[in-house]
Amino acid sequence: MKVLFMGTPDFAAGALKSLIDNGHEVVLVVTQTDKPKGRGKEVQFTPVKKVALEHGIEVFQPVKAKEPESVAKLRESNADVFVVAAYGQILTQEILDIPRYGCVNIHASLLPKYRGAAPIQWSIIDGEEVTGVTTMLMDVGLDTGDMLDKVEVPIADDETGGTLHDKLMEAGAKLIIDTLEKLENGTITRIKQNDEDSCYAKMLDKKMGNIDFSNPAWKIERLIRGLNPWPSAYTRIKGKNLKIYQAKVIYEEYEGIPGEIVYIDKNSMYIKTGDGILDVKNLQLEGKKAMDIADFLRGNNIEKGTILGE
Repeated sequence: MKVLFMGTPDFAAGALKSLIDNGHEVVLVVTQTDKPKGRGKEVQFTPVKKVALEHGIEVFQPVKAKEPESVAKLRESNADVFVVAAYGQILTQEILDIPRYGCVNIHASLLPKYRGAAPIQWSIIDGEEVTGVTTMLMDVGLDTGDMLDKVEVPIADDETGGTLHDKLMEAGAKLIIDTLEKLENGTITRIKQNDEDSCYAKMLDKKMGNIDFSNPAWKIERLIRGLNPWPSAYTRIKGKNLKIYQAKVIYEEYEGIPGEIVYIDKNSMYIKTGDGILDVKNLQLEGKKAMDIADFLRGNNIEKGTILGE
């Protein structure tokens, strides 16, 4: 099929590679504008743009896709279908009506659950055991279009936002090929979403990573995994920010208050919570690189009784 692809981050880049590798003619790639990143504020291409340029595909980066000149550009592509994955802009009905097979979105959840911007991370934070990828025919709502196809992906006990992202990216890259084949040969089945079964996966921000140690250990541990690698769960120790990337839950009794280091040896640092203990395994002190707890303790004088978060 002649495909116009719209997407921006790594999750979308995986799908674009799959479309190219499976023989689809990608006639145009639409992605967000390049932005400065890092300490040097150097302008960097989006991951989708990098893939497109590597394969000699034209790239279009409108500030607003809904502007008349942008819509005209999309229309000129004469694509059979628009494939959309984490593009980052709302598409108007005018755009949705352009391709004859419609606009197919690759969404990283089992719709109608976890509509919205951050379904991968929230499925971990909420303690889900299974998630997946859904392809849907887009409408003007937020992830409300008719579902076309699904694939389930189990969530491991030690799953992080980063590892689950990679699994779902791979699953979505395969699923879109199956969906387009069914769409083209007329064997696809459109299934309406039940709005009553939906929930919204709101956008992540750095503030939500601030650990409240009065919460139970299991809840904090899920937050740590869900926000790893970004924006990361964090606290403060001796006036410095401390990111925690990995921890285990231990249900043992120790005297102390939430946030207090109640046990420490050369390989362990136990933090008391509102219910249970967090055994920290990997962390990063402000200005330092991430490291295992043993390396951290060798380089820092941390004492039992220290209160985190103050």
